[in-house]
Amino acid sequence: MRNVYKGEKTREIVFPLGGIGSGSIGLAGNGRLVDWEIFNRPNKKSFNGFSHFAIKAERDGQVLDARVLNGDMQGPYVGEHLRGAPLHSGYGFGPESQTMAGMPHFRDVEFKGEFPFAGMTFAEPAFPARVALTAFNPFIPLQEDDSSLPAAFFEWEIENTDQTAISYTLCLSAGNPVPTENVYHRYEAAEGAHGSNVHTLQLGSDQHAGDHAQFGDITLGTDAADVSYQEFWYRGGWCDNLEMFWHDFMQPGRLRNRQYPVTESPRTRQDTASLAAHVELAPGEKKTIRFVIGWNFPNVVNYWNANPAGSNGWRNYYAALFADSRAVAKHALENWTRLYEDTLAFKEALFASTVPDVVKEAVSANLSVLKSATVLRLTDGSLYGFEGCIEDTGCCEGSCTHVWNYAYALPFLFPRLERGMRELDLTYNQREDGRMSFRLMLPLGRERMDFRSCADGQFGGVLNAYRDWKISGDTAWLRSVWPAIKKSITYAWAASNEDQWDPGKTGVLSGRQHHTLDMELFGPNSWLSGFYLAALKAGAEMASFLGEDDTADEFACLFRQGKQWVDEHLFNGEFYMQQVDLSDQAALARFDDQTVTHYWNKELGEIKYQIAEGCAIDQVIAQWHANLIGLGEILDTDQTRTALRSLYRHNFKASMRHEANTWRLYSLNDEGGLVICTWPEGTGKPGIPLTYNSETMTGFEYQAASHMIQEGLIDEGLSIVQAIRDRYDGEKRNPWNEIECGSNYARSMASYSLLQAFSGFEYDMVQGMIGFKPVRTADNGVFQTLWSLDAGWGVFEQTPDQASIHVLRGTLNVKALRLPAERLGAIAHITLDGLPLAHSMVGNEIHFAETCTLMKQPLVVAFRSGV
Repeated sequence: MRNVYKGEKTREIVFPLGGIGSGSIGLAGNGRLVDWEIFNRPNKKSFNGFSHFAIKAERDGQVLDARVLNGDMQGPYVGEHLRGAPLHSGYGFGPESQTMAGMPHFRDVEFKGEFPFAGMTFAEPAFPARVALTAFNPFIPLQEDDSSLPAAFFEWEIENTDQTAISYTLCLSAGNPVPTENVYHRYEAAEGAHGSNVHTLQLGSDQHAGDHAQFGDITLGTDAADVSYQEFWYRGGWCDNLEMFWHDFMQPGRLRNRQYPVTESPRTRQDTASLAAHVELAPGEKKTIRFVIGWNFPNVVNYWNANPAGSNGWRNYYAALFADSRAVAKHALENWTRLYEDTLAFKEALFASTVPDVVKEAVSANLSVLKSATVLRLTDGSLYGFEGCIEDTGCCEGSCTHVWNYAYALPFLFPRLERGMRELDLTYNQREDGRMSFRLMLPLGRERMDFRSCADGQFGGVLNAYRDWKISGDTAWLRSVWPAIKKSITYAWAASNEDQWDPGKTGVLSGRQHHTLDMELFGPNSWLSGFYLAALKAGAEMASFLGEDDTADEFACLFRQGKQWVDEHLFNGEFYMQQVDLSDQAALARFDDQTVTHYWNKELGEIKYQIAEGCAIDQVIAQWHANLIGLGEILDTDQTRTALRSLYRHNFKASMRHEANTWRLYSLNDEGGLVICTWPEGTGKPGIPLTYNSETMTGFEYQAASHMIQEGLIDEGLSIVQAIRDRYDGEKRNPWNEIECGSNYARSMASYSLLQAFSGFEYDMVQGMIGFKPVRTADNGVFQTLWSLDAGWGVFEQTPDQASIHVLRGTLNVKALRLPAERLGAIAHITLDGLPLAHSMVGNEIHFAETCTLMKQPLVVAFRSGV
């Protein structure tokens, strides 16, 4: 597995260390602390003054060597492109001194990334120790609060490689992140949870009131036994502060403290503080030292789209849990072991999966989106997401439904947060007639976004609600949201539907259909009608379960009718197309003059931005969703497989070198990828075709790749995933930041569905059913995967002799189990905690006589030999 990066392959690495919706600090590929996104907004390419770790070794009162715990800075070295930079900084002045690149550092550095853990090793012939770092922030399925801590965790291991005892000093320095007047830096030692001291150094300011947007602080913390500190670096001009710090650090022994009065802090100055741990090691001895950086910036402001009428700010969720950053740091240190062990259990379960390495890489890397500035947790803990991040602002606000539809990590790993997104959407985005705005406006309760509904977002919300119900088994929750879900479906034929989606109740969308590619399609197409059909089928099942038989019959009838029409009229023998007469201006004029203006190409006399006879990447996406949520067939099975084969044949480019891409450039030169839409030879391509048609956007690519794997096109799907991850190799792009409309793009979490595709994972907690049908095992016949549902998570393992379900955290109540058909006829016995379980076969399911509650002991299905 490619998870170790060296040299030039570390150039673009920034690994986010932070909580869900709490912000993060980036660990760069050479060990720098960058991208300080702790202020409730993105902050790409930022650094916080001279923040860094450093180490020194001394013996008999003499410093043997001292170095910053960074590797070489990768070029270019001309300087940053800073507009308005002060003299002696910016482009043409070389790297900024705050990068610490000019200080002694380590020659040999490796970066190992297995999200949520980052590991680094540092070696230098002149330094008498091997140094290793493990950095993380808790990421524990179903434990959203533990996974939302506003802190970065660093555990350093020092090994004495000398023949004599050596004393080491490990020092964390950080800048006060908000330069203001009335700055304070305050050290405190307090008794920790287990009797040891917890040492904290808090950096803040008394300049702002507690409700000010810039109010906040950070804290450096350690639970090391022997500590020294410097509350302030020397204040002076030019490079006095760094000169004096290095002078102080190069002296043998402990740091000498320095203080300045709170009132003696000019507004333009950014002060730095240092906290150091001291340890003496015998030859060959190893010890670990823990550090944490906690932060507290509790006040969020809508800077991207200010509320014109009323309040424009709110408190973020972690502010209700922690009084300040010192409280965060103390909590992190006191609970470190539990948080680390639970996070490690998740990481090991994920990386022990026997799916191909590139799949584990894609799945794990994109979980980092949840730890980026793309997401916020609102005052009550609800999750809110941008689509991605620009350098200093969220990109495309509002938990955009047609983007987050693809993000399959959250609903399985943190299902309560996902259900909260449904509740916010249905509470604040729905018009009385059922029309859904697809962007949630903040602060909550302000006016809805005044724009037409988005077909894939609106009907995708129905599918998500169905999925969330099946993951949780919570029918009371379904009842609470069902009236709004039903209105979301019936809006398709509502008289008030300005877009005239399906006024004749045909089961097929034919009007003006807004979608995730930011324009509208006119005329039937399998992509958006597929969403509609899946919503009708899901709605019919939910209505039937809730006793609304008339509604269930109506939705089911429309589904059957629409499905038949789509399969018969939109499939051309190779793939599904859009049915549209590009020369028919009346198809636009039926709406309004503005639509004609936007969509009519006067020179060619045709409608712009359509698929027409093209082969589009999302043509059968509704079936992908249906496979993942247990909804069954939406589009004809054989036609779907043929369409996926055609999609791979026409849209996968092993090299982009000879392709004409007029849109955004996400793959270049000899890089490969799956493009959004092509027009194979013999088909008609519009003069101005579908938006983004020649781009390679990873969320779409993962969707198609996962679907191919579901349908047996395993090698094809894997080649797409490999092409994506080859683009994110650490040198050209950051492996933990897949971009689309900005950084840390939410749609990339479609990669989580690759796990489901390989495992054939099925679930229905309403009925207490769980199932697995692996599409490929290892050479020894073993298959293992991570699984997660609302009440518990664990691993599934299948060998030639048995299948077993292990719950690692939480519980799982099972009434029925599905396994591959060839295994069901060869069951020898089934046990739980070593005791036999009474069971019977009902169709393709094993039914248990009583509900089985799985906790620590596995459920084991043993097979007769020879199967």
